Amino acid sequence: MINKCIFPVAGYGTRFLPFTKAVPKEMLPILNKPLIQYAVEEAMDAGIFSMCMIVNKFKDSIRLHFSSDTEMEMLIRESSKYSLLEELYNINERCSFNYIKQQEMLGLGDAINQGKKFINKDSFAVILPDDFFPKIDDSVLKQMIELHSNFEDYCIIAVEEINNDNLSNYGVIDGKLLPESNNIFRVSNLIEKPELERAPSNLAVIGRYIFTPKIFDILKNTKADRRGEIQITDAINVLANEGKVLALKINLKRYDCGSIDGFIKANIDMHSKYIQY
Repeated sequence: MINKCIFPVAGYGTRFLPFTKAVPKEMLPILNKPLIQYAVEEAMDAGIFSMCMIVNKFKDSIRLHFSSDTEMEMLIRESSKYSLLEELYNINERCSFNYIKQQEMLGLGDAINQGKKFINKDSFAVILPDDFFPKIDDSVLKQMIELHSNFEDYCIIAVEEINNDNLSNYGVIDGKLLPESNNIFRVSNLIEKPELERAPSNLAVIGRYIFTPKIFDILKNTKADRRGEIQITDAINVLANEGKVLALKINLKRYDCGSIDGFIKANIDMHSKYIQY
């Protein structure tokens, strides 16, 4: 069973400055709900209720969002707006939250490694809230956990077909389909942001992962890149060399809300589909 999830949310969100000077980009709203809440709800939908936020030392609004506010609750309990907070109160009642401060921005690998004590010896999920999927019955993480139930000692990563120049902004896998499957690949190599002509496929890694605790031993021995960052790609490649990485191709609509274009598109599409007049 996967019952813990790490959310690396310590980044500075420089593409959304000046808004992100004081507010984490994960608090950007899709309609009236922040990205981080959608991500937590996806984890809950997959049966996970123990959450670990890897945050930076400057911003506290994520913790405040998931904390009880008795005064506000009392003020609006009798109003028509109270129903808008019921989902959030349900999260607070059902989930536990841990907050770990990443003292320096040393890459995604380092952020995940900060959660080692929280994870202990369990396999676990990682969600990057920037990659936003509208809520559906069979969420990305739920599909990955179902796959992991049959491959418990494997790392599972989510991938998506990208057939344009944006491919060079992602990690791209090299791998082969498993027999009798049309969407599960055994990964032999993972290249971070390759030039288009060097990309081994059009399958790009997106922000959903499942790791066994072995990843922490690998991260401990992973050297920093030229920018001083620990790349999770390098750690995953160690497992790929052992034949222990599977990629699940996702065919759901995804919005890259780490970019202004993707964030605006998500809001426009969600507005047209879900707002009732």
